[in-house]
Amino acid sequence: MKAAVYYGRHDLRVTEVDQGPVGDNQVRVNVKYCGVCGTDIHIYEGEGGSAPVTPPLIIGHEFSGVVTEVGKNVKSVKVGDRVSVDPNDMCGECYFCRNGQAHFCTNSVGIGTTYPGGFAEYVTVREKQVYKIPDHLPFETAALVETVSCCLHGIDLCDIRAGTTVFIIGAGPIGLLMLQLAKMAGAGKIIVSEIVPEKRQLALKYGANVVIDPSVEDIGEVLKANSDCVGCVIECAGTTRTVEQAIKYAGRGATVMLFGLVAPEAEVAIKPYEVFRKELKITASFINPYTFGRAIEVLALGKVKVDDIITDIIPLDEINKVFEDASYRRRGKVLIKI
Repeated sequence: MKAAVYYGRHDLRVTEVDQGPVGDNQVRVNVKYCGVCGTDIHIYEGEGGSAPVTPPLIIGHEFSGVVTEVGKNVKSVKVGDRVSVDPNDMCGECYFCRNGQAHFCTNSVGIGTTYPGGFAEYVTVREKQVYKIPDHLPFETAALVETVSCCLHGIDLCDIRAGTTVFIIGAGPIGLLMLQLAKMAGAGKIIVSEIVPEKRQLALKYGANVVIDPSVEDIGEVLKANSDCVGCVIECAGTTRTVEQAIKYAGRGATVMLFGLVAPEAEVAIKPYEVFRKELKITASFINPYTFGRAIEVLALGKVKVDDIITDIIPLDEINKVFEDASYRRRGKVLIKI
C-alpha cells in the first residue's frame, strides 16, 4: 500500500509499505481522509508529539474510512461499515486505566505516533478503537472526529456555566471548534482574539459576540469594555506569548485552559502573585478520554460545523508541500485525501 512514512526531521516520504496481517481482534480500514494536526507538524520538525516518536513511522491520526477486513473475533463492525478511528489505544490494565484516567495509560499505543497511522491507504487497528459513523456524515467531516473529541475534553475542564464570559485566543481550527462548543456549554458573551481578518470573520459567523485584532487593538481595554469579568480563557494559538496573555487577561476566579500545543521545551513567565490574587485555575487538556462517541454525535447532529474550517484537501502524493509551506496551516484545517 502507499503511505507517508516519517524517517526523521523534515524527512517524510510517500512510499510503498506492506500492510501486514489482520489479527483476530483487529479491523482493517481503507482510509478516505486524514487531517494534518499540530502534533504532526511538531513531529515533522523533530520535536515529538504527545508521545515519543521512533522513525520510521507512518504518521497521521485524524482519519475516517471504510472497513475492508475484520478479524475472526470482531463483532461490533463489519466489512463496508463507514467509520472513524480513535487513535489513542489504552491497555485497560494499568493504574490509570483502572482509576478512570485512561488517557494517562502507561502502556498506551498512539496510532500515528507510536503505531502506523492514517497517512496511508490502509490502517489496521484494534476493534475497540473503531466507531461507526452515520451514512449522512461526510468522510471529510468524520476525519475531524478526533479533533472535536479532544476539544470536548478541554471544554469539559473549562467549568463554563450559563452566562460565563469566555475569551478565546486564536481562531484557527481549534479556536473555531472551541467557540462552537463553548456556546453549547452555555457561554454568555464570547470574545475572540485573532490577527487574521478572515478568521475573525469566521469567528463572528460561528457565534462570537466580539472579535479583537491584537495587532492594532488593546486586548485589555476591549475586554474591559465588553465584560465585567472574563470567567474562562481558552488559549488555542499555542505560543508562549498567547499563554502569557491567557493568564494576564483572565478575570477573578477564572479558569485558564491552555489548549494550544507549544513546543515541548517552551517556557513562559508566570507571576504567582497574580494567580493568587485572582484565584485562577490554570489547567490543560490531554488527548480525548471518553469523548469520541460524543464528538460523532455533535457532528452528526450539525451542532458543530466544520465546512469553513476545512480549507484545503491535498492528495497523499503531495503531502510534503503541506508540511513545507506554512501558509496551508495558517489558512485552516488541511485534509489529506488518500
